[in-house]
Amino acid sequence: MLTVLMATRNRARILRDVLDSYCHLEPPSSDWKLVIVDNGSTDQTAQVLASFANRLPLRSVCEPRLGKNNALNTGLALVEGDLTILTDDDVFPSADWLVQLRKAADARPVYSIFGGPVAPRWEVNPPPWIQWVPRDPTFGVNDRSLKEGPVPPSWLHNIIGPNMAIRSSIFQSGIRFESSIGPCGSNYPMGSERELLLRLSEQGHAVWYVQGAVVEHLIREQQLDKTWILQRAIRFGRGIHRLSRNPKLWLGFPRHLFRDIPKEVFRMALASVFFRPEALFRAHWRLNFLRGEAIEAGLLARERHARMRPNSSNRSLNGGS
Repeated sequence: MLTVLMATRNRARILRDVLDSYCHLEPPSSDWKLVIVDNGSTDQTAQVLASFANRLPLRSVCEPRLGKNNALNTGLALVEGDLTILTDDDVFPSADWLVQLRKAADARPVYSIFGGPVAPRWEVNPPPWIQWVPRDPTFGVNDRSLKEGPVPPSWLHNIIGPNMAIRSSIFQSGIRFESSIGPCGSNYPMGSERELLLRLSEQGHAVWYVQGAVVEHLIREQQLDKTWILQRAIRFGRGIHRLSRNPKLWLGFPRHLFRDIPKEVFRMALASVFFRPEALFRAHWRLNFLRGEAIEAGLLARERHARMRPNSSNRSLNGGS
């Protein structure tokens, strides 16, 4: 038995197409179940889910607290079987997706985590300048050149949320998603699945890449807008800083920002003067990434200060120590 788990919010039109593709999946050697958590949708999501209730082994539940990881943590209570497959509500699996992941998990019992290729599925033809964009963090796709086999820590970034399987025993032990990171409204630090992967890797869980388990991640037309992409760079920078281990800080901010931000500002100015649109965009993307790091550093500093204040109040009430 395995369970596919996803969260959804206000994507009824896309979700309908995604679930229709699930109706054409080859069944794995064991039974399977689909759990979808509606994270407070206000569109036709509930009706879409109801329309597939007799076509798929589907169980849906609502989680009103905003945040993808809140929704996934709620969905974990409905998981059955030995393998939990994580994906997104805008991801289209290949017909043998579950078969490939099931086969890999059965053949390699010492591995706890599995991932596969995530290819782009363009809603419209992308403009030529899209080649300037770092595709992996921007569009949630990964390096298609990665071969079947074990994944070293330096390649963990290629195991991403749209196509990831984790042995259910890990969640049964009490492991949960970190709710302070990942999609939550329009402004958040990216990297929820990566945060979980880093935790599990540090605990010694091994990762295997399943080259044949392919999915396609829908790239919507509005995601081909430069403003959207540059905002994505900020969220990516926020996530990278939140996930960094023991960053070198000065005045509460990563030290490299004091060097790198002026450098990117200078590059933008130079590209503007010499009318180099590609160089201008790339410098702007890197600058926004650095801005994201700075934003998250400030937020984390405030979080630390807020955690310390009750202790300070207690010491004052007790007369100090």
